Amino acid sequence: MDKTNKIKVGIIGLGPVGMILADSFQRAGCDVSLCVRNAVKHKKIKEEGIFLENVIKSHSKFDKVYRSIIELAKSDLDYLVFALKTYQVQDALKEASQLITEKLTVVSAQNGIDVEEMLIPTFTESRVLRMVVNYAGNMVTPNTVKVTFFTPPNYVGSINDSKTQEAEIFSNLLNLVDVTTQAVNSFELLKRSWEKTILNSSLSALCGVGRLTMAEAMSDPDTVELIEQIIAEAVNVAETEKIRFPDDFIRQCMRYLNKGGDHFPSLALDVINNRQTEIEYFNGKIVEYGRKHYIRTSLNLSFTNMVKAMTNKNIISRIPGIAGNVTRRILDKGLINKSISSTKFKNTICFLGVDLGSAYSKFTVINENQDLIFKYVLPTLNNDRQAQKNVMHTIASSFDVKYCCATGYGRKHFTQADIIKTEINCAVKGVSHFNSGEKNIIDIGGEDIKIIKCDNENHISNFYMNDKCAAGTGSFISEIAERANINISEMSTLASLSNTDKELNSFCTVFAKTEIMNWIFDGLSSQDIARGIYISIANKVAKMRLETGIPTFMIGGVIANHPYLKVLLNEKFNVDIHIIEGPQYVVSYGAAIIASQHYKNNFKKDYNIKLEKAEK
Repeated sequence: MDKTNKIKVGIIGLGPVGMILADSFQRAGCDVSLCVRNAVKHKKIKEEGIFLENVIKSHSKFDKVYRSIIELAKSDLDYLVFALKTYQVQDALKEASQLITEKLTVVSAQNGIDVEEMLIPTFTESRVLRMVVNYAGNMVTPNTVKVTFFTPPNYVGSINDSKTQEAEIFSNLLNLVDVTTQAVNSFELLKRSWEKTILNSSLSALCGVGRLTMAEAMSDPDTVELIEQIIAEAVNVAETEKIRFPDDFIRQCMRYLNKGGDHFPSLALDVINNRQTEIEYFNGKIVEYGRKHYIRTSLNLSFTNMVKAMTNKNIISRIPGIAGNVTRRILDKGLINKSISSTKFKNTICFLGVDLGSAYSKFTVINENQDLIFKYVLPTLNNDRQAQKNVMHTIASSFDVKYCCATGYGRKHFTQADIIKTEINCAVKGVSHFNSGEKNIIDIGGEDIKIIKCDNENHISNFYMNDKCAAGTGSFISEIAERANINISEMSTLASLSNTDKELNSFCTVFAKTEIMNWIFDGLSSQDIARGIYISIANKVAKMRLETGIPTFMIGGVIANHPYLKVLLNEKFNVDIHIIEGPQYVVSYGAAIIASQHYKNNFKKDYNIKLEKAEK
């Protein structure tokens, strides 16, 4: 394809569906632009590209990888693909509306019934295509998808038949790279979207509620009977909508589902991980259309409500005031002394430290005596912005926070902070509060390793960081352990049971994962693999300079979850390393101390007046 005539495709949403499409259009010779809001995923895709494994094997690299939707405007797109979860669409539409040009065609590549309707108010009906995706995959790493199955063809069509030529071009591009896709008219498209949703609804909720893989659900006669009845209810509803299926449709569905494999459907994974789901557009839509025609859909209704009830347990993601007291639940989890009423702290001067790390965001509140009174942690990888809003709302409404310091990778984007400081400054401040004097601090985080040397006055005299590669960090451990099928929570225990001296030769994540696969094929035990990974990390840290003859302390999320590393590092450095209590919160605690000191030094008069009132 001539470079000047390349079709320009933008993709919003880089889960399995979006990543497979991105790779496909790149291989088809298109000019592909990606919007990846998550910082870690953005970095991985920008630097390494996208990897597809299993059913589709491919590796594509991309020049245009952006953090915001509005940046896609630079590409003057022909197609804009929405591969987001349905509950993420509304947040994306405001920015996406600024991409509208005369030639733009918008594609909904999402599962469910009526999902394309969300795009119509912004883009109009005549501009929207709907794609019915018949492949699936699981995320192995932030930029790697294991494609679990592809049952061709996919389908794509204009929802009002006004963009049939654009649908043909779209399908032809995918056909060029054997991602077989058929362009169809709006009536056939409607039928295919119902067909796919019925298949999804038959198993997804059941697998989530029962913690069953597709293969497990299809191997049990009791669940098979449930699945057939769920499909039968949906077919009955579809027929009242004038959507006709063959007489043997239910039998065809069961045959299709039997090929599903030993993996969890996407919605089931959301249920298992207490994440928001798309149940409203799956079984929920079947219930909705059933009510329209006065048809009972008891099983679909039951699974819809069960999934809603189960995911409501993820209280942190709820909007305040809906289905329970979010603030109360957050306080119950985060307060250090749960016997003290939270109302007491409204009359106590408090300071907030926030450590926005690459893997987790930590929140720490201290009082004027620098006593820890509240701490909370959220996954940074979680795109659920409501969760962070709820934590900040809880802190603001429960504590008299006078000053806030932010640190970590995301500190410059945390608008509620009064000041920002580097993680090194905050780490030193947090450790020195408990251990004053000359010392070494080892901080292994999600994306880097730092060794800090402090003098007798608790000042930084030197520090060392690993190179730009994330080898030996938390993200490295997570990706390698996942490839080895080792549960992170069990990894330290497994390693302690091994005596192996085998280690990974490669610190490149891609090559290390290949090496791990060779270990598995060679029959190495999980215990030996776990210890081998830790030995490699310890060797990486040991190459960095550590001052001898002074106390050494270790902090960070990695040592909090992988205490066996301390054993190996003790041997490598020939020292007795001390792990600070609550190592994951030391940096946010240090940030809170900096906030308190900055406030006292710069607002001393106001502080003394407030302190006198509090003492009375």
